[in-house]
Amino acid sequence: MTSLDQQTTEPLTPVELRADIPALANGVYMNYGAHGPSPRYVVDAAREFLSTHEYDSPVGADPYGTAFDAFDDVRARVAAFVGAEPEEIALTESTTAGINAVADGLGLDAGDVVVRTDLEHPAGTLPWQRLERAGVEVRVVDTTAGRLDREAYKAAVADADVACFSALTWTHGTRLPVAELVDIAHDAGAFALVDAVQVPGQLPIDVSAWDADAVAAAGHKWLLGLWGGGFLYVDGDAAEGLQPRTVGYRGVETPTADPFTFKPGAGRFEVGSANPAPHVALGEAIETVTAVGVDHIESRIHALASRLTAHVPSERLLSPATPESGLVTVDVDDPAQTVDRLADAGIVVRSLPEPPAVRASIHAVNTEREVDRLADTLAAAF
Repeated sequence: MTSLDQQTTEPLTPVELRADIPALANGVYMNYGAHGPSPRYVVDAAREFLSTHEYDSPVGADPYGTAFDAFDDVRARVAAFVGAEPEEIALTESTTAGINAVADGLGLDAGDVVVRTDLEHPAGTLPWQRLERAGVEVRVVDTTAGRLDREAYKAAVADADVACFSALTWTHGTRLPVAELVDIAHDAGAFALVDAVQVPGQLPIDVSAWDADAVAAAGHKWLLGLWGGGFLYVDGDAAEGLQPRTVGYRGVETPTADPFTFKPGAGRFEVGSANPAPHVALGEAIETVTAVGVDHIESRIHALASRLTAHVPSERLLSPATPESGLVTVDVDDPAQTVDRLADAGIVVRSLPEPPAVRASIHAVNTEREVDRLADTLAAAF
């Protein structure tokens, strides 16, 4: 099986999807918040594109035309999946690349203010740390148990230029009220940038409903795509105020023009001759998740995650007892040792640096038996 397009139009079940993911035959995998192993047809889509691009296009067609057609197709698939228009989507390498592109394009100077939460992944902290060295002020809003106090956030962004926060926290699996936080930022005149990498593939996503200025994400986690298949949504009006620091022929109207003009919309953030294969795989991964149904995935993840939280003592559970995602974080005395012990038992999870804990990432392709096995093996840490 090389493409979902070649399959029946009947919905794909999580059991059928699981059977097409070779890595899942080798143990209990619950680390989708870091990396989602791909089904065969996602890898095959990338491989087949490379074969066409390298074997057929140089003589039979145009390698650049083949690549650009692939980019256009994937851009349209991503846009439809996240509730955007194709011109509002830039294809990037990763969430980190998208956040950096926006951070650089904002043209922040000494004295400008960026607000973030203490829940952010390094992708949402490192770009601002670099700008701190140039005199940009970075304010960190403290949180409690994965929850953000609205009044503290509102006070922090009152005179800020940028607000950056995650839609779904990688530390606790909690959902932040994205649209509300965007509104507060906009009321203060701040640019709203959302790290949404934990959302696509496990929860519905509609960037138009969020109304953020920019949303960065990638497909190698819950979407089960390949590394290198990231994407960046940029609102059309917001894009006009951004000046990318990295410029290439894909991001300008006429590459030979002097002076050059950036492309309108998010396209200005695409640069040069990137390999389209990870993005071809991203398009296939989106088709895969769509075939299963995001609502179905969300419902099954909730049931499986709830099965795990029911077995974790309340004082050890750092995520909500009623899960808001497939990310379940558990307090143990020695997270690294616990992760190693679980790995020895054939169960893959990860440790977190802050809070120091073990995090399981449960997808719809997991089974009840696997969840019970994790709960039983984890119990020795309590």
